[in-house]
Amino acid sequence: MVAARYSQSNADYTLFVKKSSRKIVVLIVYVDDIVVTGNDIGEISWLKNFLGKEFQVKDLGQLCYFLGIEVVRSSNGVYLSQRKYVLDLLSETGMLGCKTADSPIEVKSHLVSQKSDPVDKSSYQRLVGRLIYLSHTHPDIAYSVSWVNQYMHDPYSSHMDVVLCILQYLKSAPGRGILFAPHDHLRIKAYTDADWAGSPDDRRSTSDYGTFVGGNLVT
Repeated sequence: MVAARYSQSNADYTLFVKKSSRKIVVLIVYVDDIVVTGNDIGEISWLKNFLGKEFQVKDLGQLCYFLGIEVVRSSNGVYLSQRKYVLDLLSETGMLGCKTADSPIEVKSHLVSQKSDPVDKSSYQRLVGRLIYLSHTHPDIAYSVSWVNQYMHDPYSSHMDVVLCILQYLKSAPGRGILFAPHDHLRIKAYTDADWAGSPDDRRSTSDYGTFVGGNLVT
């Protein structure tokens, strides 16, 4: 891609960008999956031909599904969700027919180490890892997932109970996601907050943040 005058991102080595005046084309590649977007139709067409000569590629049209993330377009903007990913996870864990939960974690819930029976570490880590990936389109579970993530190396049944509660919450709305709506600005806004020595284990504080670009949540 460098030969085609695309600049490789220092933040993400799978991301390549080409800018000219007010036009931009972005390419991201993950193993054998490629996404191309931008506002320069001519450059995008040239890039497709270039890739077709260098590699054996197939144009699948507009982006609908990428790495477990579903993409839906409407007049309101672009909606990202992981509905199929959630349903597959519920099916694999035997939770597809479970009762739903109104919240992914009880209000003011405090998880502490060694207060219950130990559970299988590999199963716990695999489940929490998949929940971490779901947090990309489910910021509503980010807090609870960060809690259970702290006990990846020493999980107990009380921690697994919270993991199962998160799955019950996801069952209530598997298609919930993030909407990227068009706005007339690209202002960057960031919000952060923290409790004070909230952890009962080590008295450390828990912090959180959200960053918006052009009115849309990005981190």
